[in-house]
Amino acid sequence: MQKTVLSFGETLWDLFPSGPALGGAPFNFAYRVNSLGERGMIVTRLGRDEYGRKALEHITALGMDASHLQKDDHHPTGTVKVSLDDEGNPDFSIVPEVAYDFIDVTCELLELAAAADCFCFGTLAQRGSTSRLTLHRLLDAAEKSVKLLDINLRKDCFFRETITESLKKADILKMNLQEAHYLAELFEISISSLPDFCTEMLEDWSLRCCLVTLGEHGAFAASADGKKVYSPGYEIRVMDTCGSGDAFSAGFIREYLRGKPLKRGNGADID
Repeated sequence: MQKTVLSFGETLWDLFPSGPALGGAPFNFAYRVNSLGERGMIVTRLGRDEYGRKALEHITALGMDASHLQKDDHHPTGTVKVSLDDEGNPDFSIVPEVAYDFIDVTCELLELAAAADCFCFGTLAQRGSTSRLTLHRLLDAAEKSVKLLDINLRKDCFFRETITESLKKADILKMNLQEAHYLAELFEISISSLPDFCTEMLEDWSLRCCLVTLGEHGAFAASADGKKVYSPGYEIRVMDTCGSGDAFSAGFIREYLRGKPLKRGNGADID
């Protein structure tokens, strides 16, 4: 049976030197979930501008459900200026006070959240009070869903309170290694051992699972039942890394919702 996966937050245009590309972690995640055969739905807000019109056209062309996409008469569609280093790693300059900062709660969204199998959220869309309050109401309504926090820390777009309140509501935490180091410093946890760090995060925040992507070195996962798995990376030709973490999250949650074990393929157990 198809799973319903909600993804809350930013849909925006990444303004690359080569031209604009539709993105935003929640949108990327929802698209990838959809492409894997599940019902990936984006809960977002666009401006009534040219970028908003093109975004809606693009979302529809991709075969995604746009029925819960909101339109804003007063704020522009989100944009981000993106620059890439020599290895294809991005640096972001995120425009504030845009449409996805003002996502409204509706009866339809509350009903959708209550019926969802998974609810994915991050920190960027919580920088504005309107979207933050809407998110909290939807999370409260999503009592039966698995709550995936893809923490997605972006410069000047999160607060300690945002992080702690998000962790309290999460079942699964996904982060990259840089974010893991930030959380370790924030909560005064040693990260000299990644497995031990994840174990402490699991215990401190009552999480079911903790995921850390390691770039070219693969990924590490730990679960509350004591399983710890490392999956090494493999060499590919890198164009750019934008959206790679979102694709990872989508692939993981699809398997997780279907009850697949943490260790599969070439993953290695860690004691």
